[in-house]
Amino acid sequence: MARLSVEELVVKYDQMMAYEKEAFSKGYKVVAGIDEAGRGPLAGPVVVAACVLDPMKPILGLDDSKKLSEKKREALFVEIKEKAIAYVVIRKEADVIDEINILEATKQAMRECATGLSVKPDLLLIDAVDLKGVDIPVTPIIKGDAKSNSIAAASILAKVTRDHIMMDYDNEYPGYGFGKHKGYGTKDHYAAIREKGMCDIHRRSFLKVIH
Repeated sequence: MARLSVEELVVKYDQMMAYEKEAFSKGYKVVAGIDEAGRGPLAGPVVVAACVLDPMKPILGLDDSKKLSEKKREALFVEIKEKAIAYVVIRKEADVIDEINILEATKQAMRECATGLSVKPDLLLIDAVDLKGVDIPVTPIIKGDAKSNSIAAASILAKVTRDHIMMDYDNEYPGYGFGKHKGYGTKDHYAAIREKGMCDIHRRSFLKVIH
């Protein structure tokens, strides 16, 4: 992807503030974006983040975390934590995922994020999930991490946090390649499982059939 100029980044930032600006125009004061990382992997937690951005401290370059380089994600991760009004990150481990399934584990973490922020949001912008069970209005947005700065910020917080977790697990459970594939079902990962068996952080419900 070609590197954007500052002017292009400003335009993109303004475009991705559309949902937030609409919310503010309707009288909402505190808008939180929520997104997850790690619903698909065979191992490790699902990580959910919520983030309330400060409109007075714009962060240029926010986007779907999967579209960004690791270096850019890491830089934005630091900037978001420095500039955000509030943020929270919740993880649900493999045993919880196996017990209640990945979607319910994700939703549980989302609810905890919504209530765990240091300021209470009055609107939640969530990537693709119409979350129930919270006393806060929810706006689900398909591909929201590429359309809303708040969701994009949450996406980056969740993704980078999870990558760091999996790097730590790479040291704790050597030989599986967690630092490289982050728990996703790559050919090398399946080969390691066949050779070594499953470890404590593998999702048994995802591995009923080993390919």
